[in-house]
Amino acid sequence: MAGVAVLVLALLGSVGAWLYARNLNGDLARTDPFAEITGGRPTKTVDGALNILLVGSDSRDPDAPVDTKSQWRADTIIVMHIPADHQEAYLVSIPRDLYVPIPESAGADCDSGKRAKINAAFAFGGLPLAVRTVECFSDVRIDHVMAIDFGGFKEVTDALDGVDLKVERTITSIHKPYRTFTKGTNHMDGAEALDWIRQRKQFPDGDFARMRHQQEFLRALMDKAASTGTLANLSKLNNFLQSVTAAVTVDQGFSVTDMALQFRNLRGQNLTFVTSPNTGSDTINGESVVVSDREKALAMYRAMSADTMADWVKANPPKSKDGG
Repeated sequence: MAGVAVLVLALLGSVGAWLYARNLNGDLARTDPFAEITGGRPTKTVDGALNILLVGSDSRDPDAPVDTKSQWRADTIIVMHIPADHQEAYLVSIPRDLYVPIPESAGADCDSGKRAKINAAFAFGGLPLAVRTVECFSDVRIDHVMAIDFGGFKEVTDALDGVDLKVERTITSIHKPYRTFTKGTNHMDGAEALDWIRQRKQFPDGDFARMRHQQEFLRALMDKAASTGTLANLSKLNNFLQSVTAAVTVDQGFSVTDMALQFRNLRGQNLTFVTSPNTGSDTINGESVVVSDREKALAMYRAMSADTMADWVKANPPKSKDGG
């Protein structure tokens, strides 16, 4: 999702695209994930910097509600931090099994609920509770929200005629039609790419492999969308942009036109992927969860709030295995 968000804004970042961007802005589905959060939110500390919560659902129903309690769970959770200079973006993947405090409701105190896997917040209270949970856990103020369903990945990828992804080991998918992914670079259409980035049980690092593949997919998607072959083909570019707007739901204050101009310099090489610091998996109350590395996580999220992520990343370079 984060790659999709950035590249749409970047591709529209010209005065000539203003009217087209305004029309796209009007086509976006909207929700208000902040209305239920009545107080106690983190303070906005740096003007111009933005933090966008990007979530991908594992719902198979494109009309599944994202703003209320439902069976809608987050398979992908990313906080995208864009510094005040708007020259780069930091994408922090939060493991969906990260064990965190979940408030009783979006309007409740941070310590009012119980601990559970972070993706349960979406099922308990939709995007409002998800925002509240992420803000309580990180103490980072979320400025905007973008949600996309799995079906959106397929349509967006197909609009670009597929992407090339590296497969590090030959595996058989656990989902029908049980595709075989062969080691090496594979050209994948939307259905294949979606299947690939959902695999995790065949890898020693499990869900961390899935997050790593998602990061690789987002970068490949962005590079393909920003390529000459796409930008020079107005029909392909239009199909891509239309597929993105049809697939996402954003908050009421999200403006494609404003953000397109602000983030017009962002490209794949300007993205840094990080995984929320953790100590790995553990078993708590009979279920497998991911445990946050409290000190390192607090330091990173403080850097995000203070808009000093560049310094934090320099001092904590992402690991090659799991992206952070």
